[in-house]
Amino acid sequence: MYTLELNELSIEQFLADYWQKKPLCIRGGFRHFSDPLTADELAGLALEENVDARLIKKDGANWQLDEGPFDDFNQYGEKDWTLLVQAVDHWHPDAAQLLEAFRFIPNWRIDDLMVSFSTPGGGVGAHLDQYDVFIIQGEGKRRWRVGMPDASLKQFCPHPRLLQVSDFDACIDVEMEPGDILYIPPGCPHEGTSLEASLNYSVGFRAPAQKDLIGGLADYMLDFQLEGKRYTDQSRTINASSGRIEQNDVAAIRQLMQQLLDDEQLISEWFGSYITQPKHELDQQEPDPHYQPDEIAEYLEEGSVLARLGGLRCSYFQAKSDADVQLFIHGDRFPLPPEETETAQLLTDYPRLSIEQARHFLHTPERLYFISQLINQGYWYFEE
Repeated sequence: MYTLELNELSIEQFLADYWQKKPLCIRGGFRHFSDPLTADELAGLALEENVDARLIKKDGANWQLDEGPFDDFNQYGEKDWTLLVQAVDHWHPDAAQLLEAFRFIPNWRIDDLMVSFSTPGGGVGAHLDQYDVFIIQGEGKRRWRVGMPDASLKQFCPHPRLLQVSDFDACIDVEMEPGDILYIPPGCPHEGTSLEASLNYSVGFRAPAQKDLIGGLADYMLDFQLEGKRYTDQSRTINASSGRIEQNDVAAIRQLMQQLLDDEQLISEWFGSYITQPKHELDQQEPDPHYQPDEIAEYLEEGSVLARLGGLRCSYFQAKSDADVQLFIHGDRFPLPPEETETAQLLTDYPRLSIEQARHFLHTPERLYFISQLINQGYWYFEE
């Protein structure tokens, strides 16, 4: 387990003064840091068909970007390249533990854990992201420069699939060592250059754009054949021009759409499903044969520990304490009665259930049946 140390700051102070406002270098953010995986393990993941990996190499002013799966790294030499593997938390349980230190931000905002290995001189160039990120320094050293948002910066593509930004004034210029953490808000230009062979762990956050939200809501309504209300105009008067769209017509359409957005039940059910949908493959393996509820009850009574599948997205929504709980797992919605709030919290707040927490599901047949479903889908498993 990794414990985040903000030095003289509290979590509340960090959120008030830095979150989405300005970058911060946290020296010794993880004290006595030990890498959860090796460079060889990361390279092994990049060989796999279902893993999203890419390699970026700089040769003078030229940039090369190759996508995995890879079968050999010798061709790239010993300097000036970076291997990046996305969603490592889906495939490596020990690395996934890094995410738990940042759960003061809710689950639905956390995206995934990207891990990179860089040879000396390796980096992806100066760029900016439209989301927050915490970058944890693993083995080795890396120099980081970070600036504040600047509308005058120019973006360009030195490679068709690589977007970079022009030179910027740095407000942070540091050499990071193992356990140091760099927080970078959206829109802040930054550049990291490896000083020696090094590992970096990037905790990224989801920041859906309006177009994605509108598109997601439209897809949801189409999938579930939710037509909603239709446009009406009982107060229609004669138009001066048959081709003109009147201002009050636009206002009526806007009001019709606003009524849709004001439907809290619709929006909460859609958003919970939308935001828990995976972006990357999961290492999902259903037990064969499936467990029967009485078998699961026996394991839980004997003290077996339940662990959640790496990268599984889980959240819940409850409008008020006496309202039904809407539990969302992997894009699916599971409505639960109000008294099952603890069930939702256990499944969403803890990647690993202790013996006592797991026995919560023995208290009623409904709970036992529900956890049996989740185990048989490969979402939870008995930890060895």
